[in-house]
Amino acid sequence: MKSAEPLSPTESPAETLGFDPAIKRKLLAGIESGLLRDLHVVLAARSGSVFLDHYTQGNDDEWGRPLGQVAFNADALHDLRSVTKSIVSLIYGIALDRGLVPPLEATLLAQFPEYADLAVHPARARITIGHALTMTLGMEWDENRPYSDPLNSEIAMELAPDRYRFVLDRPIIAEPGSRWIYSGGSVALIGAIIAKGTGQSLPDFARDALFTPLGIERFHWSAGNDGVASAASGLRLTAPDLLKIGQMLLGKGVWNGQRIVSEGWIEASFAPAISTPDGLGYGRLWFIGDAPAPAFDAPKPWYAGFGNGGQRLWLMPEADIAAVIYAGKYDAWDAWVTPTRVWREIILANLQRA
Repeated sequence: MKSAEPLSPTESPAETLGFDPAIKRKLLAGIESGLLRDLHVVLAARSGSVFLDHYTQGNDDEWGRPLGQVAFNADALHDLRSVTKSIVSLIYGIALDRGLVPPLEATLLAQFPEYADLAVHPARARITIGHALTMTLGMEWDENRPYSDPLNSEIAMELAPDRYRFVLDRPIIAEPGSRWIYSGGSVALIGAIIAKGTGQSLPDFARDALFTPLGIERFHWSAGNDGVASAASGLRLTAPDLLKIGQMLLGKGVWNGQRIVSEGWIEASFAPAISTPDGLGYGRLWFIGDAPAPAFDAPKPWYAGFGNGGQRLWLMPEADIAAVIYAGKYDAWDAWVTPTRVWREIILANLQRA
């Protein structure tokens, strides 16, 4: 991260970057009042400089395995859960830029010739890689059940003897491209295509193509019983390293003068391809919305990776803000409330000037 200009004796980092200098105190008040629950980490930066950081301790899991009480700090790895999906989108974009994976208009089943029997269904045969990247496969998939339920489709995929056949053999319930259906299975397929095209496992290619250029030295990628890393939810990163990814995206794919991801891939990933049932836009494994801030006359667009339990990577390019939120409210229906309040009522509401 680049450093801000030296502060005057009366200035705080937040104030220098355009925020209410009491922003940290407001965050702590929300936590103390019980309005902001189960937070583990809040880390936010503007124009390359951190203006808000908060680390605490709490009960945590590693991909569903209880870890007990964990004291979080800048060196602690944390589950991203489905923020992993958004990182996988970036990895596909890098592989595509290098000519290692097929274009988005390529048919999905053509990448899995071992399942040629499934292509006899006309709609299934029309599904493309682009449909997988926008969760518009048109296939049945149910992740509304708790992740402790073996009937949850992602868990059923992990328990299946062949995860890819399990995904590709789901019943067709909508025309491909016409309906958004949240699907970790679609991202498992993207991870497999990356591995096939690059000749490396997903974690190994991610390390070489994304993490090492960003100076990310430590990560963990949880894998299923078959040894396959979960492209849908398995990545663990420290908060500062996830923030680096966000700042690289704000830099339109450039980090320390080095091109990591093409600007065209980022722009296309952040372009709404379909609407979700919650009224948000969805691009290439990124959620899209808008939110107000006192610094602006009208709401500005944001882009985000969302993960089970309250994990978030929020970006607002017009304000040059990236924010990481880690939390421990796994599998709870209201886990979205606290990270949304931190983003809207703490971070954006205290941005006073552009």
